[in-house]
Amino acid sequence: MQTTIRQAVSFSGAGLHSGAPARVTIRPATAESGIWFLRTDITDRDALVPARWDAVEAAPLCTRLLNGAGVSVSTVEHLMAALAGCGIYNALIEIDGPEVPILDGSSAPFVAGILARGVRRLRAPLRAIRVLETVEVRSGDALARLEPADALELDFSIDFADAAIGHQQRRLHMANGAFVQELCDARTFCRKADVDAMQANGLALGGKPGENAVVFDGDAVLCPGGLRHSDEPVRHKMLDALGDLALASAPILGRYTGIRAGHAITNRLLRALFARPDAYRLVRCDAATAARLPGAGLSRTDLAGLPRAA
Repeated sequence: MQTTIRQAVSFSGAGLHSGAPARVTIRPATAESGIWFLRTDITDRDALVPARWDAVEAAPLCTRLLNGAGVSVSTVEHLMAALAGCGIYNALIEIDGPEVPILDGSSAPFVAGILARGVRRLRAPLRAIRVLETVEVRSGDALARLEPADALELDFSIDFADAAIGHQQRRLHMANGAFVQELCDARTFCRKADVDAMQANGLALGGKPGENAVVFDGDAVLCPGGLRHSDEPVRHKMLDALGDLALASAPILGRYTGIRAGHAITNRLLRALFARPDAYRLVRCDAATAARLPGAGLSRTDLAGLPRAA
């Protein structure tokens, strides 16, 4: 069955790139609504922004959504990953600024808030996107691919010159709460040289190493307290990929492979998939299929160890 959040939950903080303060509230929505953002600070034009693959606008280092009236919401990927990872498919997300707050740099605070409020089943069947044929896009040495599988799988690899990151690879079946247990607390990361360049160009103004980002410099991890996982960077890339894939507007039954992939190429992959009607089919989820989706089987006990919501 389709789902929504049982009660509203709010989060406050600063945007990673803008540094601007914002408050986000996830509210319940009816079946067939999908996920929408509502810019509550916009009153002179359409302030509703769809959380869909075809509303993604090219942006550096994040996923930005744009509606036909020119209203945008940036850095939606961590929140979208939390919704998908908790099995929320309908919600109205109110936000009073142009960028979702970064919080601790991961999806964990969003997950904690969602699970604390609970998930409500709606009286409407859930449909999923079953991948039928392999679809692949490339950009330089980056690759993103979707191919047939019975449930969502993520297979990601990264390769950085910095010794503290190096080559990392991880593959994960996303059923049985795997997102919450394995990925949701992995924080955004970057190289110190990139931070300096971004801030010189007016980006990453809200970034605070140790608070909401992990910074690497050669073989050094510039983060008080160290890493949450020895392979935290690749886990965070998988988190980002889930958030970007959630913009398909339905759960995906297929294997996603990312090699040095980022937000832009994952969106290109969705566009390539939907441009090929022979490559996918929208299917109604029976009980067995629903049990293999990322948010299936989660409960309040999965809150253990996650930071609490505001």
